[in-house]
Amino acid sequence: MKVSIVTVTFNCRQTIQDTITSVADQDYPFIEHIVIDGASTDGTRDIIEQNGSKIRHFISEPDSGIYNAMNKGIKLATGSIVGILNGDDIFYDKACVSAVVEEFKKKKVEAVYGNLVYVSPENLNAIVRYYNSEGFTPKMFAYGHMPAHPAFFVNRDCYEKYGFFKEDYAIASDFELLLRFLGTHKISHSCLPKVLVKMRTGGVSTRDFKSNWILNKEVVRACRENNVNTNMIKVFSKYIFKVFQLVNRPHKRRPVFGKV
Repeated sequence: MKVSIVTVTFNCRQTIQDTITSVADQDYPFIEHIVIDGASTDGTRDIIEQNGSKIRHFISEPDSGIYNAMNKGIKLATGSIVGILNGDDIFYDKACVSAVVEEFKKKKVEAVYGNLVYVSPENLNAIVRYYNSEGFTPKMFAYGHMPAHPAFFVNRDCYEKYGFFKEDYAIASDFELLLRFLGTHKISHSCLPKVLVKMRTGGVSTRDFKSNWILNKEVVRACRENNVNTNMIKVFSKYIFKVFQLVNRPHKRRPVFGKV
């Protein structure tokens, strides 16, 4: 099974080398790395080009946003499995992709997802919050919950059957896509009880009140477009779980399910 890893970047000079190295160091041999850059101006392109032997496809051109860039990368993918690892994220360890592939083979499913940790940008070993995808069921979409998207891998033909990221969403197109795949079309899936990705804190969906308001409005919109009954009260209830995430670290006790 070939795995396509799509990385989207824009002015990621400080972090892109970590991402590229993280993919190149995976112990699974059949990986193609696709990097889609939004015409960075800070030296990101130079770093990517210096790593040309590790990257199967590289495009650097203006785009209309992160979801447009993700769609470009997915359409270039030739692997039977596609995962997305953004330009400031890294895999948790060298065995992540091989563990995912083994889960696909063992469970014979269309999608596999795992857990994620938020880490300090200054210290990638300092865990700030734990995002647990275990225990997820599609009913939880109505409350704004979803599996960790950066730790989500899916058969490439699911994009061809059910569509790509909706590019008119500002923040929550990943939520809409997972809802469409797992909820509306009910693709078969399995949760791998393993941390797969380290994500630096400071992402657009977790930055400030305005971003969170936009995110939650789009979550409600995604539910309505996929015939899921919800409202803002239900969606905002997920922040109760986020409080528990801050105090429930893996070394203390099993963390609760969370939402980005």
